[in-house]
Amino acid sequence: DDLLESELFGHVKGAFTGAIANKEGKFQAADGGTIFLDEIGDISPRMQLRLLRVLQEREVEKVGGNGPVKIDVRIIAATNKDLIDMVRKGSFREDLFYRLNVFPIEMPSLKDRRDDIPYLVRFIVKDLATQFARSEVTVSDKVIDRLMQYSWPGNIRELRNVLEQAMVKLNGNLLCVDQLPELAIALKETKDKIAQTPEYIRSVLLACDGNKAKAARILDIDRKTLYNKIALYGIDTE
Repeated sequence: DDLLESELFGHVKGAFTGAIANKEGKFQAADGGTIFLDEIGDISPRMQLRLLRVLQEREVEKVGGNGPVKIDVRIIAATNKDLIDMVRKGSFREDLFYRLNVFPIEMPSLKDRRDDIPYLVRFIVKDLATQFARSEVTVSDKVIDRLMQYSWPGNIRELRNVLEQAMVKLNGNLLCVDQLPELAIALKETKDKIAQTPEYIRSVLLACDGNKAKAARILDIDRKTLYNKIALYGIDTE
C-alpha cells in the first residue's frame, strides 16, 4: 500500500526512508488527461478509501505532504473480477463501485467471440514478428482452425502466450500447427462440446467471410451437412 500510494499520489522529500526528492504521482502527471487503473478489484480497503477521496474531492495529497493538490483527471478502470459480488460480500466499497461504474463496458470472454480470433491472431503475430525482428509471418488456415476450437480460459493473454511460444519455434515464415504448444487434449474436449453448436458454426462462417466450402473444412463436415445445419439453426449467412 505504501508503495502504491507513493506511485499514485506522489511523495515529498524526506517522507520516508529513501525519499531523497519530491516525486510527482501518477494522478498529478495525468492532470488534464486520462489515467488507467488496471486490476482495480485487487486494491486493499485502505487504498479503496484513498481512491474514493480522490474521486469525490478531485484532489490528491502527497505522502508526507501538507495539503491537497487539485487535479482534473478522467479515470478508466478495469478488472477481471465480479465487483458487484465483491460489494455484496463486503470486500469492495459500494460507494467506490458506484463512483467508478459511471459508464461500464462489458468485455465478453474470447470463447464468446470466436469470430475475432483470426483477426487477433494475425494482429498478435504481426506484433511478435516485429518484436523478434522477423520478416512478415503468414499464419496457416489450420492454425486458425485449431485456435478457434480452443476455449481460451486465459483469454487474450493466453492466446498471445501460445502464439509467442509458436514464434520461438518458427524457422521459416509460415506459422503451422506443428509450432503450436500441445493443446491436443483440451482441443479435443472443447471441439466435442462446441463444434456443432450454432454459435460456433456462425463464428466459423464469419471468420471465413461466408465461404461455405472453407467453413465446412474447418468444421470437419461436408458442405451438404453444413447447409442442413444452417437451415436447421436459421443462421443468417449474409
